[in-house]
Amino acid sequence: MLRCRDGYQLAVHDSLYFGTAKPDGVVSSQDWARFLEGTVTPLFPQGLTSSRASGQWRGPDGEIVREDSHVLQLLHPDDAPTEQAIRELIDMYKSQFRQEAVLRVRSHTCVSF
Repeated sequence: MLRCRDGYQLAVHDSLYFGTAKPDGVVSSQDWARFLEGTVTPLFPQGLTSSRASGQWRGPDGEIVREDSHVLQLLHPDDAPTEQAIRELIDMYKSQFRQEAVLRVRSHTCVSF
């Protein structure tokens, strides 16, 4: 189990990768801004970091897919309500923007404010 030094507290760090390619176009900057304001912020009002990225992955057909993405960084407690909020957030994005997946990278870390 991770133990933090004095002055730090244990937290979960989630990095969520939201692709922007969709069957009929792309998730625009305005679409993302509305999603961030209307969906993400109400679920995580304590804070978050959003940044743009460029990535690639191998699709189910074996082809390399390159697309712009949005990366959302969340620091939060390791509890059931937060876990449920993250799952809801991922499901909403996938449904609203017809996405196959949202990549989630989760780790425990020590933080200090």
